[in-house]
Amino acid sequence: MVRFSQTLGDKQLKNRQKPYEQVMENPNYYSQEKQPYVINTPETDRLYSQPSRPVYQEENIVRPPQREEPSRPVYREENIVRPPQREEPSEIVYERPVIERESVPPDYSKPELKFPADQNIQFGVKYSPNSKPPVIGKNHTIRSNSIIYNDVVIGDNFRTGHNVVIRENTNIGDDVLIGTNTVIEGDVIIGNDVSIQSNVYIPTNSVIEDNVFIGPCACFTNDKYPVRINYELQGPRVRRGASIGGNTTFLSNVEIGEGSIVAAGAIVIHSVPPFYLAIGTPARIKPLPDHLKVPNRF
Repeated sequence: MVRFSQTLGDKQLKNRQKPYEQVMENPNYYSQEKQPYVINTPETDRLYSQPSRPVYQEENIVRPPQREEPSRPVYREENIVRPPQREEPSEIVYERPVIERESVPPDYSKPELKFPADQNIQFGVKYSPNSKPPVIGKNHTIRSNSIIYNDVVIGDNFRTGHNVVIRENTNIGDDVLIGTNTVIEGDVIIGNDVSIQSNVYIPTNSVIEDNVFIGPCACFTNDKYPVRINYELQGPRVRRGASIGGNTTFLSNVEIGEGSIVAAGAIVIHSVPPFYLAIGTPARIKPLPDHLKVPNRF
């Protein structure tokens, strides 16, 4: 009897079919836990034994610090800052002016201010006992905010603009016009039929004769060396019939001759002869043309 041994291929086929038969007989074959292959020797236990996995418990887990979310502010009614509300204009109530009001008595409890004598500072103006209020002739027109000091004598038909200042010891003739914002310092003599326009400055010890015209913004001076040395104040002397243009400047102690003309914008540093023309800066003296040798007509 001859026995044939199984070939390697048959063995492999049976090995392949065996698991299939086991699966068919036991459907939970693959779900069963497989026991690890362990060799029961001390060396294999040491070499092939798998280390046990650590059991992670909740208290042993180190977690990264969590980022704290900023808490949202709780807005309360008292914490809200509201913009100021615009007040609606209330109805305007017009009151009748009260003519008689209770006067407030001056307070004399405060000490009087005193300054050193060398500073020459004092409050107000104290007239001498012999001073007299201003005298003004007939048919005068003095406009608002004008100030006229004591010891001033003014003739008839006197007219002023606004904000005129005329200081003490000034004599003014008839038919004189003084323009707005003009300042006439004390100890000034002004003749008849004189027309002085706005913003003119006439210093102390000046003389303006009859029938003179002075344009706006003319400036006369009376101090040759201002605040440098002691100098006797001597203002200019404008003779009769002279005509002075606007924005002119005159040094102290100059004489503007009779019938002469000073052109606008001139700076007069020397006296002008009668019936001559002063023009330029500094003023140059030229003979006056014949057709201009006539009196001023107001």
